[in-house]
Amino acid sequence: MTPIQAQSLPHILDNKDLIAQAKTGSGKTAAFGIGLITSIEAEKFKVQALVLCPTRELAEQVGKEIRRLARFTQNIKLLTLCGGVPFGPQAASLEKGVHIVVATPGRLLDHLSRQTLNLKSIKMLVLDEADRMLDMGFNEAMTSIIAETPKTRQTLLFSATFPDSIKKMSRLVQRQPISVKVESDHVPIEIEQLFFEIKKHERNNSLLLLLTHYKPASVVVFCKTKRDTQDVADMLNQKGHSAVAIHGDLEQRDRNQVLIRFSNQSCPILVATDVAARGLDIDDLEMVINYELPRDAEVYVHRIGRTGRAGKNGLAMSLFMQSEVVKLNAIEDLQGRPCRCDVPESLDHDPAFKLKANMVTLQIDAGRKNKIRPGDILGAITGDAGFTADIVGKIDVLDNQTYVAVKKDMVNQLVKGLADGKIKGRKFNIRKLG
Repeated sequence: MTPIQAQSLPHILDNKDLIAQAKTGSGKTAAFGIGLITSIEAEKFKVQALVLCPTRELAEQVGKEIRRLARFTQNIKLLTLCGGVPFGPQAASLEKGVHIVVATPGRLLDHLSRQTLNLKSIKMLVLDEADRMLDMGFNEAMTSIIAETPKTRQTLLFSATFPDSIKKMSRLVQRQPISVKVESDHVPIEIEQLFFEIKKHERNNSLLLLLTHYKPASVVVFCKTKRDTQDVADMLNQKGHSAVAIHGDLEQRDRNQVLIRFSNQSCPILVATDVAARGLDIDDLEMVINYELPRDAEVYVHRIGRTGRAGKNGLAMSLFMQSEVVKLNAIEDLQGRPCRCDVPESLDHDPAFKLKANMVTLQIDAGRKNKIRPGDILGAITGDAGFTADIVGKIDVLDNQTYVAVKKDMVNQLVKGLADGKIKGRKFNIRKLG
């Protein structure tokens, strides 16, 4: 178990209220996920557990993790309620009955106001990244939602920081909570950090130099604004690399596709804002680049913590101007050690190197609601279509779509083979993404 799991899980299972200081990547989702799964009475099709998250990405990630934990528990139904997707199908799923709801505050309030959701049977309430929800202005929404739940519920509050607003919220919504704190500000030693001093006009060229010098297999580039993410992704694509942007203006389906393409290695560069990358959990992320330094040193630590996970090595490279030295000093103070600085001129430029994917994502218009499983897709590819399993990468099955990573040089033959055949005895639409 991770430290947060070891310290919090006994209290959660003992039905105690908990206030825990822990960041994304600490293993907290498994801690409260195990707790709420064990509390569910599967024969009662009422909402018994509610997890509130600040963003759609984190809600999707939390929902996915709880589903993974619940896969050996019979008949537990989980529903994710986020904005950016149609309201009707969510209401229909609620009417059929679910046990666990993972939601963002805005969409949850919509369901409460339209009386498509009842929280009177809630036994466990989880406020995940509560500090972030307050920062985003959800205080009133959270108060309204909590008022709809029974006073006898168990309340778990997870927060990366503990400002006075969090302490006040705890006093209002919890009963004699147990406090748990896990020190997680320190960056793993497996992450190599370097800071490159640049002038304003050198930012794009310096980013290209970092890519051609280090030649990573996958990289997340962090920008401050939505516009910057799109501009940087466009610039990288124009220079022959494969990049995709993720920001708040994308529709939920497009956001899902972007994250899936990045995680299944069919697009190696993700350009993101901090909000869009919240909850991002990618295995084997080789490199993080700060196109611009964030205002807050803790955000810097959160950004670079996407790489160097599970004992693996990671690279964290940052671009800064002389006017941003105060941000550099704040990072040094937080980490307790000096930042290593360099200049872009020290990097080796390889003009022939282009960071491109060797995989392509196929979208199949069928998912969990069509009783599709990864094995069904693999069986169709290796059976009727006649291909070997080694051309297939990651398979992601969502409610209504399935995404399959396949080798780029085989994609056209595979699309034709699948189109000519059937999956579980039925034909579905198939198309390439990107």
